[in-house]
Amino acid sequence: MMLSRLLKEHQAKQNERKEQQERRRREAIAAATSLTEAMVDHLNVGVAQAYVNQRKLDHEVKTLQVQASQFSKQTAQWISMVEGFNQALKEIGDVENWARSIEMDMRTIATALEYVHKGQLQSASS
Repeated sequence: MMLSRLLKEHQAKQNERKEQQERRRREAIAAATSLTEAMVDHLNVGVAQAYVNQRKLDHEVKTLQVQASQFSKQTAQWISMVEGFNQALKEIGDVENWARSIEMDMRTIATALEYVHKGQLQSASS
């Protein structure tokens, strides 16, 4: 009878160990699952943030492209205005040179007329 009791105790302890092992195995699986879910969630947050950042960067790039295009057009207008201003200055310089030339011609004519007039006065008085 003693042997039978020892055998039953041994079997009961083995069953208890098996249940304990099974419980620990289920706990380990649950812990591993929780860890995996936590890691995936963490990665998803990072991926989501990277996506949001990428969209912001894309928007900023488009905005910069539009602004660069507008700046380029504005610069072209400024260059055109400066070229027009330079042309106007050149034309003013041309007019100024023309006026000087006319002034020189008029002085030459005035001097010639004065010379002729003096010559006529001298011949009339002689």
